Amino acid sequence: MKSEEEISSELQQRRQKLEKIKAAGKDPYQSRLKRTQQTATIKEQFQEIEAGSHTGFNCTLAGRLRAIRRHGKATFAVLEDGFGSLQLYLTVDKLGEQYEQFLADIDIGDIIEASGEVFKTRRGELSLAVASYTLLTKSLRPLPEKWHGLKDVEVRYRQRYVDLIVNPQVKAVFNKRIKIIKTIRHYLNERGFLEVETPMLQPIPGGATARPFVTYHNALDMNLYLRIAPELYLKRLIVGGYEKVYELNRSFRNEGISIKHNPEFTMLEVYQAYANYHDMLDLTEALIKEVAKAVGVSGKLEYQGIELDFEAKWQRLPMLAALKEYANLELSFDLDLQELHQLADKLGVVTTP
Repeated sequence: MKSEEEISSELQQRRQKLEKIKAAGKDPYQSRLKRTQQTATIKEQFQEIEAGSHTGFNCTLAGRLRAIRRHGKATFAVLEDGFGSLQLYLTVDKLGEQYEQFLADIDIGDIIEASGEVFKTRRGELSLAVASYTLLTKSLRPLPEKWHGLKDVEVRYRQRYVDLIVNPQVKAVFNKRIKIIKTIRHYLNERGFLEVETPMLQPIPGGATARPFVTYHNALDMNLYLRIAPELYLKRLIVGGYEKVYELNRSFRNEGISIKHNPEFTMLEVYQAYANYHDMLDLTEALIKEVAKAVGVSGKLEYQGIELDFEAKWQRLPMLAALKEYANLELSFDLDLQELHQLADKLGVVTTP
């Protein structure tokens, strides 16, 4: 991995390049572009052409440079946009003076616009023969090294933008989350549920047991609390005459924090009049199966060594029966609080007083 001195030196070099570009009268941070295609559409259209063939199709792409390597009198680069990546092929024959400017001014991480003809190399790599390019954004901070990447968990979660750049699988997870939210909305809307918004600032933190965040309302001269759950306001809508409501909401709980738990989080709450918990069990099972299907899970899935079957009917057990079957715990409603604390201590479960 690069040392702090090496990173500092590279930062200085990039700043010098930035000043050089400005001194030449060029704008290193442009807001307009002339992109005509995306990398994914180019690959979809021309991936099957023969190696060594030219298409005669000219287009303009825009994206971040992920790799640059010189090979004799040519330079290869990888341009990545929000849809995929494509190889760029740059030569002095095509670019003239711009070729040397590219080598002198452009770094990995810069965002450029490149125009040229789509072709496939003799080795079978679909590429763009660059006839011209424009620097759109000069990147001053170097990306994490290719082979080491960004592996520090704290940095990854605190600097998600860097995580997304260097770890492509993270973007896939984010895309699935977006699809999950979209599927939940569609599923509930199709069944007559109304999506509503309830207050985030509440005079009484209710709907769950949790420590709230406290804020102050100047105009009302009173403390308010960031909601820990939307439950109470959703139930008021049921009282007011709405029969089916839900909210995909942001809630806040001023408690622990880790890579698996954030004090600010998204939750779903659904309420339905003239229904009991059996109806909600049916709804929950059907909704999760629909979401699984939407993200490409059909049938069985192994998770942490456990096989989950999304086609089978879910087993339904009372809580005490489930604890007995899956945790080998014999419990009853006759146990008082002290006995429950003693049992928790015996099992090594952390409890609050």
